[in-house]
Amino acid sequence: MKPTGAFIGASWAALLAGVVGYIVGLWNATMELNEKGYYFTILLFGLFAVISVQKSVRDKAEGLPVTELYYGLSWFATIASIVLLVIGLWNADLLLSEKGFYGMAFAMSVFSAIAVQKNTRDAKLIDEQNI
Repeated sequence: MKPTGAFIGASWAALLAGVVGYIVGLWNATMELNEKGYYFTILLFGLFAVISVQKSVRDKAEGLPVTELYYGLSWFATIASIVLLVIGLWNADLLLSEKGFYGMAFAMSVFSAIAVQKNTRDAKLIDEQNI
């Protein structure tokens, strides 16, 4: 079944809200530029990693070839991005509310990136089958 327009829109809205909120929080933060770069890089790393996991899991489920090395690296990168964020926030000199904000914005961003990737792939598969 093709994803509904409402679900596609909600997924994109959640992704934009999470990423924009995270970036606006970094922009307005009083931390040093290297710290901002660290958190921004973790966001990009996490987004790429979860999309790679979603793609490799879906490929395996559909019988497409996926090397165990790529599959394992995708999961490792996903877990590493989460661990790096937790370690960074744990050791950061931020208010607990700020730490929670970054954690929730990150979680919202990576979860919605998975949904956007799934919707994109589902829609493409349906379109190819209807041709």
